[in-house]
Amino acid sequence: MLTLAAFLIALALLIAVHEYGHYRMACACGVKVTRFSIGFGKTLWCWQPKGSPTEFVIGLFPLGGYVRMLDRREAPVDQSEQHMAFDTKPLLMRVAIVGAGPAANLLLAILLYACVNWGGSTVPAAVLASPVPGSVMARAGLLGAERVISVAMDGAAPQNISSFEEFRWLLSRGALEASELRLLVQAPAQGSAREFSLNFQQLSARDLDAALMRDIGLSGPFTKPLIGAVTPGEAADKAGLREGDLVTQVGAQPVVDGQQLRRLIRAGVENGRAVAADWVLLRDGQAITLRVTPDPRQDGDLLVGRIGAMVGSSPELVLVSYGPIEGLTRGFQKTWEVSWLTLRTIGQMLIGQASLKNLSGPLTVADYAGKSASLGLTQYILFLALISVSLGVLNLLPLPMLDGGHLMYYLWEGVTGRPVSEVWMERLQRVGLLVLVLMTSVALFNDITRLFD
Repeated sequence: MLTLAAFLIALALLIAVHEYGHYRMACACGVKVTRFSIGFGKTLWCWQPKGSPTEFVIGLFPLGGYVRMLDRREAPVDQSEQHMAFDTKPLLMRVAIVGAGPAANLLLAILLYACVNWGGSTVPAAVLASPVPGSVMARAGLLGAERVISVAMDGAAPQNISSFEEFRWLLSRGALEASELRLLVQAPAQGSAREFSLNFQQLSARDLDAALMRDIGLSGPFTKPLIGAVTPGEAADKAGLREGDLVTQVGAQPVVDGQQLRRLIRAGVENGRAVAADWVLLRDGQAITLRVTPDPRQDGDLLVGRIGAMVGSSPELVLVSYGPIEGLTRGFQKTWEVSWLTLRTIGQMLIGQASLKNLSGPLTVADYAGKSASLGLTQYILFLALISVSLGVLNLLPLPMLDGGHLMYYLWEGVTGRPVSEVWMERLQRVGLLVLVLMTSVALFNDITRLFD
């Protein structure tokens, strides 16, 4: 129920903002708007303010919306109202009306990111867990427990890092852009900061997913290798582990953090049989050694080790907030970065450098809406900002039937001095419809595939 409610609220808000951009600009340019609709199909609700020419409608199917304007190409227009028809307006006015929808979504994203920046959010600190063995971060020499101070991308000025999510975002950008990142980190046992270089130029970053993060080596924020609640009768209980034990070594392997400890436990199965190991741990300040034998358990197609206990502490949390100017500036910067990354990924998909699996449809969006809402208001606002950017950018693509397609028509008109002919308009509309159907089909296929993964 939460997923459905969060999804419908997100759709209604983002579509309303998009169409309101068209509506307000049309009114500002003197165009008569006859209908403002959120959704298609059967009318569920209709309202027309007294003295207003516009009918406000909510339709049965919420996957879209439209603003209907007076236009001589669609229906006859009375001579007394022709000055209020869309097609009689100057080119720049028509460009402004069409471009106002995507612009409204991008402005909303800036405001949402800024609101999070102003209000502040409690998030994991940028302290690294031990990297996945063989990953880019592991090959660079990172061990875990390092605190990231700053990141510089491809020779640009270093950017100070305030949270783990900010660091994850820069890593994602670096991987997708095949960049080189320079990290300045502070290790807990070292007095001075050290610099590490992460080279993503040899990394095949086709999909922005969990597999990519494993290749990079980022498994999560640092957590202490603590034993939490122990299930009676399970492997941890049988071995004598207790809640609060701090594990320092498994076999000959020193343990840095909870992520590493979980990997070692999962790997405690060989040829279908559990492998016992001596664990060194601290209990009440005293070092003790226990022999622990994980239980083999099926995890999908893999047989992994389990001990029947919570592993790892909560990550260190920090409050991240910014003042009015910096919060707004960072909101603009984040919107720009997400927009550019979206366009770059679309371009890479077209030339085969990125997988079509990056396309997501309504099922995935609904799933993320529910998950973000369950994590709290801040995460839901960030989700809305991300989807608002995506909606704005996708609508600016030069495809007929999208706002970007109409802007391309106006570009042709501005260059040649004449509008696109009706014959070519009809041909391009068919091509645009075909492309949109194909994109939607791929996105829905990806959604269904993810559901059954």
